[in-house]
Amino acid sequence: MKNIFTLIITMFLFFSCSSQEKAIVSSEKNALKTDTKPKLVVGIVVDQMRYDYLTRFKSKFGDGGFKRMMRQGFNCKNNHFNYVPTYTGPGHTSVYTGTTPKYHGIISNHWYDKETKETVYCAQDDTVESVGTMSSAGKMSPHRMLTTTFGDENRLFTQMRGKTIGVAIKDRGAILPAGHTANAAYWFHGKDEGVWITSTFYRNDLPQWVKDFNTSGTVESYLKVWNTYLPIETYTESGSDLNNFEGGFTGKETATFPYDLATLKTENGGFDILKATAYGNSLTVDFAIAALKGEALGQDNETDVLTVSFSSTDYVGHNFGVNSKEIEDTYIRLDRDLERFFNYLDETVGEDEYTVFLTADHGAVNVPAYLQSVKIPSGYLDYNDRKERFTAFLESTYGTKDIVEDISNNQIFFNKAKLKELNLNIHEVEQALVDEQISYPNIAKVYTATAMNSTNFTTGIEVLLQNGFNQKRSGDVIIVNDIAHIAYHKTGSTHGSGLNYDTHVPLLFYGKGIKHGETYDKTVIPDIAPTISALLDISFPNGATGEPLGFVLD
Repeated sequence: MKNIFTLIITMFLFFSCSSQEKAIVSSEKNALKTDTKPKLVVGIVVDQMRYDYLTRFKSKFGDGGFKRMMRQGFNCKNNHFNYVPTYTGPGHTSVYTGTTPKYHGIISNHWYDKETKETVYCAQDDTVESVGTMSSAGKMSPHRMLTTTFGDENRLFTQMRGKTIGVAIKDRGAILPAGHTANAAYWFHGKDEGVWITSTFYRNDLPQWVKDFNTSGTVESYLKVWNTYLPIETYTESGSDLNNFEGGFTGKETATFPYDLATLKTENGGFDILKATAYGNSLTVDFAIAALKGEALGQDNETDVLTVSFSSTDYVGHNFGVNSKEIEDTYIRLDRDLERFFNYLDETVGEDEYTVFLTADHGAVNVPAYLQSVKIPSGYLDYNDRKERFTAFLESTYGTKDIVEDISNNQIFFNKAKLKELNLNIHEVEQALVDEQISYPNIAKVYTATAMNSTNFTTGIEVLLQNGFNQKRSGDVIIVNDIAHIAYHKTGSTHGSGLNYDTHVPLLFYGKGIKHGETYDKTVIPDIAPTISALLDISFPNGATGEPLGFVLD
């Protein structure tokens, strides 16, 4: 009997210890699972970056910037915008909300407001005040954005313990990615001040680290000579330095290196000249590093989010064009700035403790004048001629031009009250305007709002138009111009279309939770936010229409 009792006690102790061991292992696994989240997510948007910049300038890149992301991370080589128009405001918003203007409501940088009957700016907010400047440059917020960002969802998930900070030269490049619940967004106000600012939407004063940065002399230090980082004769990936396709700076006879920024400052907007040089990106990295340190981002177990937009690439592209030495030098220098930024993240957050993605808000067309010089179909749009012809059509057909309230962003807005007064059928007028506009030079396609609202397009430019069409904010007739035809001056590049030169942009993921690899499978911009949400195991942004890219997640 005693032996049986002993056996029972032994078995009890064995199973009890075994259960405790299983509980400990289970607890360790749960702890490990929790630890798989990065301490910091860094979202990088390079303004006006075509995908081919990654490959065209690759031989000039170092090992620690773009190449590091491509070598150690995941490269989505066939990544596109899936809507029109491809502008900065909609681009940044779509990256972080995981949807298109159809749902998030940022249909352009500026658009005609059908309710207030005035043109509005995507980040404009007259209910808030500037912080850090006496000018109106700080009267901005994300209030026109209708949906959440993944940063918002992370803030909600962590009970607001996870921080979100937005940084960019452009206000919209800082504000829209940071979202509605951000701790702050900071942007650069140049002119005669040269300071980083915010608005009372976020806080009532600048934190001490921003004040310290603004008085550190960092901004002034970039008012120096901008010359090529490498010998200019090695820049064989771009056209000649002296040509007829570049804008340049007021006060300098030719758009050629070098540029003495201190001398050119006065005639080119004061500190604003830095925006249109490679040094604007260096300044952005300086400030982003100050933000990491000042806000202690990535220093605890709650995931923080830092959004960084490199705006100067867009300013340089608009001024000098896709094929310029200036754009090549800007990307060579940006690559070095990214390396410096990543090295700081390694040192402060930990090499295996953060996740980065890098993409763009749009691409850019090659300068049409240059394309014409090499016999590629392209050209410039004469909007004045269009306006005269269209006004004459309206007056001869309807007796007044007042049935049209506004024409902007390649959209025609009706005066609904005038249509009603004249007893005109809106659908008949829509079709009449389509038939008229399609007869004009360099117009490829014209669509009605009725078609956007009633037809489920599945292929072609029509899908992109529909994804960019917001029923409450968009116009009544939508115009698509010919390929490589722009309303712009004869120098420099621009963007906005649904064509590959505007839609095909990089998408690189790197860091904690990311596989190593690459794909030519098509991905679209709204896939980014759900992918980061899946990585963090949090809710998707509330209007997200994209899909998580499971093949990039480890």
